[in-house]
Amino acid sequence: MNYFSRMLISSLILLASSILHAKVDPPNYDFSLDALEVFMPGKKLQAAIEKHGKATTIKKDGANLVHKFYVAHIRYKFPVLTQSVNGEITDFYARLPAYFLHDIFHQSIINRIGKQDIYKKVEEQAVYVWKNKGGLRHIYSGACTITCFPIFYTVYPEKSELKGFEPLIKSLEAKSHK
Repeated sequence: MNYFSRMLISSLILLASSILHAKVDPPNYDFSLDALEVFMPGKKLQAAIEKHGKATTIKKDGANLVHKFYVAHIRYKFPVLTQSVNGEITDFYARLPAYFLHDIFHQSIINRIGKQDIYKKVEEQAVYVWKNKGGLRHIYSGACTITCFPIFYTVYPEKSELKGFEPLIKSLEAKSHK
């Protein structure tokens, strides 16, 4: 092919691609926080099992159980840990997929429960805390490298009536410092 033919073909390809106006949605554009609603404190463990399938029990301490569920989104699954007592969920911790976009996930939380009460940034990671939203504390963490992505989202009661209750996020943090 000579120079003129290559230029003509390249120009036609560029013209055709600009005419298409293809829209590309981020991978979590269609993800809704409703998918995590069955894991909210006060919900029945059985409802989560019915929606997301059988869970793996990873810790049992008397009536207190910690389960690991997998939530399906597009072609991937991400883990959600729940803590329950007598079949009622007390809190959950979701390890969110790195292919989600931080801005969209963070905005969906803001749309649902309002602006965060606390924002803390250390290097390229940030933590957002919503205090006492319907008696619940919401914590979300995200990080940035080339793009920004979520790390985790957890919800637990501000004050629990259960003796010795420790939210999953606090027990996971304690284990990481040992």
